[in-house]
Amino acid sequence: MELTVEIKATKKTVKNNHSFIDLYNEATEDYEFWSKDYNMHFGYYTPFRTKLFRRDTMLNEMNNQVLKRLEVKAKDLLVDLGCGMGGTMLYAAKKYESIKAIGVTLSDFQVKEGNHRLKDYNPLIVKEDYTNTSFVSGVADGVYAIESLCHCGHSIASLKEAYRILKPEGKFVMTDAFLKKKESKLCQGGKFTYKKLCEGWDLKGLGNIKEVVKDMETIGFKHVKVEDVSFRVAPSVLHVPFAILGFVVRNFLKGKPLKPQSLNNLKGSFYALLSGIQMNSFGYYIITAEK
Repeated sequence: MELTVEIKATKKTVKNNHSFIDLYNEATEDYEFWSKDYNMHFGYYTPFRTKLFRRDTMLNEMNNQVLKRLEVKAKDLLVDLGCGMGGTMLYAAKKYESIKAIGVTLSDFQVKEGNHRLKDYNPLIVKEDYTNTSFVSGVADGVYAIESLCHCGHSIASLKEAYRILKPEGKFVMTDAFLKKKESKLCQGGKFTYKKLCEGWDLKGLGNIKEVVKDMETIGFKHVKVEDVSFRVAPSVLHVPFAILGFVVRNFLKGKPLKPQSLNNLKGSFYALLSGIQMNSFGYYIITAEK
């Protein structure tokens, strides 16, 4: 199937000036151990719908929760800002056969391998910077970002770009971890965990939830709704130590040394678990807004 998305007339060159690209070029394959569906995010636990010991049921439920808040309709065009291997888009394509979706990433590996996985479906992955895409304004019916804008610190530039490419009355949904207080107000343990989390996953930082909401409203987003889903996400976060141990053992038994990027990825996952415990400083939120 062919997907056509209108872009600006000016050709834009994407430069690899972000160090986290190396992490995803080299360590994306590791995510298959976390999720057979290549869901590169945490999950959403719903009693009777998901299963505590089957991680992908929770990870795919997060996809479902995002799509539900986007209020997806037939033939909608969705844009995934920081799409990874396209796990969410593939889930959407199977759930809504007529929708179109385009994902952006700066990783060459994710563009190539992700499109290979999506070849029998509508979605397409392109190499773009989500803070400055080449899409025309008002092209998307829905825009979402699942644990991706943290790589730019939930910057105003990324939020402005989401707003720009969205159609009037279109929905924007963002799921991610955020700080509940200013970094300077974190306790020593919180500061240490936060530093190591950012180093492991090469994050510019986590936005402060109140400041991010204020930025969104200043940009022009309406009806901004903030949901603290930390307890819904916690069961999947608790899978982290077992996933890390299993991954290390598997590589040891295969005689495969851990790549530096894989090691950093594991460290980031570990400190994500530690940050999740500090619920007075960190929280996981789903933010829904309208243009």
